[in-house]
Amino acid sequence: MSDTALGDQVNGFYDDTVALRRRIHRRPELGNDLPRTREAVLEAIDDLPLDVTLHETTSGISCLLDGDRPGPTILLRADMDALPLHEDTGLEFSSDDDGTMHACGHDTHTAMLVAAARVLSERRGELAGRVLFMFQPGEEGHHGAKFMLDEGLLTVPPRADGSASPVAAAFALHITSALPSGYFATRPGPVMASADRLLITLTGKGGHASEPHRAIDPIPVACEIVQALQTMVTRSIDVFDPGVVTVGRITAGTTNNIIPETAEIEGTIRAVSETTRRKIHDGVRRVVDGVAAAHGVSGIAEIEAGYGVTVNDDGVAERSSRIVTDLVGSERVVRLANPVMGAEDFSYVLDEVPGTMMFLGGTPSSRHLATAPPNHSNRVMFDEAAMRDGVAAYAAFALDHLSS
Repeated sequence: MSDTALGDQVNGFYDDTVALRRRIHRRPELGNDLPRTREAVLEAIDDLPLDVTLHETTSGISCLLDGDRPGPTILLRADMDALPLHEDTGLEFSSDDDGTMHACGHDTHTAMLVAAARVLSERRGELAGRVLFMFQPGEEGHHGAKFMLDEGLLTVPPRADGSASPVAAAFALHITSALPSGYFATRPGPVMASADRLLITLTGKGGHASEPHRAIDPIPVACEIVQALQTMVTRSIDVFDPGVVTVGRITAGTTNNIIPETAEIEGTIRAVSETTRRKIHDGVRRVVDGVAAAHGVSGIAEIEAGYGVTVNDDGVAERSSRIVTDLVGSERVVRLANPVMGAEDFSYVLDEVPGTMMFLGGTPSSRHLATAPPNHSNRVMFDEAAMRDGVAAYAAFALDHLSS
């Protein structure tokens, strides 16, 4: 790190950062109710000069740090929830809860943001403004960020002197096994896709498998719809504004000699613009209605809206890249050529505040990048040394925006 003082501060808190990460990793929790994780965070920040708000609809925690002088507010976010899978890493601090694992690295995000809060608390004299630390649950499909926003996360009260301090910029890190440890990557504009759940229910007429002419079989209709959805995407969606429809489940029937009455198709819809997102929604309904009608089957397509497109503000993304370049050098900062097709509920924050989502590489040097287990794998492991760079990036983002 080129900022020697910041680097020394971060290193001074490194052991505590690792200890907190491992504590959270051992006791992972799912969804929006994370009592043990919340307790761990509150204990870790108990001695800091923060105005803490405990959110009521979730286990979310928001903490406000006042700088010595008035100015805007900068939001720094970390997510805290885990995933429902069994851990097979063999780490000495593996999950104690069978079937629950921090396989996406949110434990590192939480520990890094706590350390950043400690760093910035010691540098309040350099801050012309405030820092809002957002510890959110429910990122893994549970809309935790939206719940916190609905509870007034961005409604920052005036300072003691009466001056306003609106949230001016937001920053989040996400550790990834797709980059070497200590590398950073982001891009202006769309950085992550939207994610919507698709459920198609087909209702025909059940009967004996030996007499298909007396039934209305929904199974071949389901197969035709799966194929037609792929054709719809490739023939109606601009390849330079892409979208994806993936079918992950087809369920029908109970045995070999019965034609079932119903079949279900479940999948996901991804897009990197709201225009393409709407086109795919319309196209899915058109395909289902048309193919089902052609075969005399009732077809219902339900689309459950998930996270929107995560869109980085152009200016904040460029500034963030400069900030981390100053920290780690240009050779460790990557400009993404394309968005990542995964989704993020930080999109809710970026719909309200200009900001950026940035990826932090966490693949240990002992593992080959091409074969390292990815995020969401039961065997994924992250290099804890990368957290030093993450803590510094969080802190540097706030210091850069709030420096007089």
